Amino acid sequence: MAIRYWEFEDAPFKEKVKSVNVKEIAKIFFDNETEAYRFATILSEVKKRNGLHLKDIPQHIPIATAKRYLDFAVMTGLIKHENNSYILTDRFSKPFRNIAAYIKEWMDAETHEDLEAEFANARIEKQKKRGGKVKIDYE
Repeated sequence: MAIRYWEFEDAPFKEKVKSVNVKEIAKIFFDNETEAYRFATILSEVKKRNGLHLKDIPQHIPIATAKRYLDFAVMTGLIKHENNSYILTDRFSKPFRNIAAYIKEWMDAETHEDLEAEFANARIEKQKKRGGKVKIDYE
């Protein structure tokens, strides 16, 4: 995790809260641009749909990857998993008070964010399969 605490001290935090976006949340947890993009995409989908099922994952994110990020979000307290659905929640620990307040502001904000523009350096396409069983056609 790449939490930069100084950005969430009281003075810088007041400036950050004025324009909340999911990129800041994803960058808290991931330094890698691609990982942050995928995490942000999944959080945005959960927020947009008021709950997300694994079958509703966007096409450009592999389901296994999405599951891993959703489980991570459950572990950190951003999302809860109930009835085969992932829903936004706000169960945060005390050391993350300002980070939690920022995330809560983002959850309540009604803005549309262009993730592809915010994560310009992220690899968006699916990765080609590496290994595994080779398909053999018996004709």
